[in-house]
Amino acid sequence: MEIYKEFHFEAAHRLPNVPEGHKCARLHGHSFQVRLSVVGEAAEPSGWVMDFADIKAAFKPIYDQLDHYYLNDIPGLENPTSENIARWIWQRLKPELPALDRIEIRETCTSGCVYKGD
Repeated sequence: MEIYKEFHFEAAHRLPNVPEGHKCARLHGHSFQVRLSVVGEAAEPSGWVMDFADIKAAFKPIYDQLDHYYLNDIPGLENPTSENIARWIWQRLKPELPALDRIEIRETCTSGCVYKGD
């Protein structure tokens, strides 16, 4: 079974490796949405895969590094594409949340990525 918990954070960034003149090379911000999916058995007696509060607690230190920050200043996010943000979160969260199955990042209502680990 799969469960998920969604988070939202606000952050600014620019993409340094896009072609000259590309709009994403300019400083801009997003209301990012993050969906963390966890898989496992819905074990008794609780009947759930995992307590959603445990997902929130595992993600909190990462969230605190991202929310209302300039992403390019964060080590490992010098090129903060949605893909790189997802990979960066995975590398930090998977050791704390072994049942993590995928991360979805949405930077707009219509654009995002899904990452399932390396």
